[in-house]
Amino acid sequence: MKNIAVFASGGGSNADKICEYFSTSKEISVSLCISNRQESNLKKISKSYNINYLFIEKDQQNNSDFLLKKLNENKINFIVLAGYLKKIPVDIVSVYKNKIINIHPSLLPKHGGKGMYGLNVHSAVLNAKDKTSGITIHYVNDDYDKGKVLFQASLAVELNDSAISLSQKIQELEHQHYASTIEKTILLKK
Repeated sequence: MKNIAVFASGGGSNADKICEYFSTSKEISVSLCISNRQESNLKKISKSYNINYLFIEKDQQNNSDFLLKKLNENKINFIVLAGYLKKIPVDIVSVYKNKIINIHPSLLPKHGGKGMYGLNVHSAVLNAKDKTSGITIHYVNDDYDKGKVLFQASLAVELNDSAISLSQKIQELEHQHYASTIEKTILLKK
């Protein structure tokens, strides 16, 4: 059994879909959910799936020793970012090299980097007058949104799209592909 830790900061819709997807798996288990924001829905989501939950205080977010200890206690093999808005400390990226998976709401390398999340990304897509957008699932490395791409899916940007309408369409793509791509990636590592 491979154990996943899901990190999330916001609403948690991707985290919920991931927990649901793996709730019946015989090979992969979501064993820990970690959030850096009290108002995140992750605590409620983790409770509904009977998964260990950890809220990390501001002073703990960059404390690699603390985080690695918690990951080790829960026998975590892979980390999955589901809207986690803090940069993962370099020491953790090193220990979990090619074992941290993230999803980005655009077709990287376009519209990635520090500060490029949520509506910021969708506004950038619209301002650039891109004809397509989509999702990129990738490994996390030391640079924002620069890790090896594992999967991309695209959709057409419509003339009447707003950042909000585009966000909703992108979220549907995320829910459709993220958990299955995580599964394929982890099972290929065996």
